[in-house]
Amino acid sequence: MSIQSPMPAPAAQGFITGYLEALSLVERLHRLLLDVIKDEFERVGLLEINSVQALLLFNIGDNEVTAGELKSRGYYQGSNVSYNLKKLVEKGFMHHQRCEIDRRSVRVRLTARGREVRDIVAELFERHAEGLKAKGVVGEHGLDEITMGLRRMERYWSDQIRYIY
Repeated sequence: MSIQSPMPAPAAQGFITGYLEALSLVERLHRLLLDVIKDEFERVGLLEINSVQALLLFNIGDNEVTAGELKSRGYYQGSNVSYNLKKLVEKGFMHHQRCEIDRRSVRVRLTARGREVRDIVAELFERHAEGLKAKGVVGEHGLDEITMGLRRMERYWSDQIRYIY
């Protein structure tokens, strides 16, 4: 005898389908963003840095942060932050310095070369924002609604993680 779980009501099934589609879309958009950055760097002839590293430089901007702060501030989402920081320092895109108080902690900031990369990414994003608006893909109001919805989902997921422990 097999036990079957009850089927969700049609309205609930539709919501679940929409939720799964939204999750898939967020994941695809992130991958596309990395591809767009990669293509821009190929166009300008900057091949020694990858799109994840470029996005990291863009997010750090003019700040000086510790490696731990990169994730807590939302500057970096990956699991291999120390590898990317090491490569960025080796290639001259970032300075690193041990903290005087806690020698285990390292603070990082962009070099002039790192700021050039940050500027390339910033200009790319400005062009895209102008293009989205000019072509009517999404306006300010629509963008605000998307952002608010994504922030609510982020808060919900963060709460789920917090309440597990």
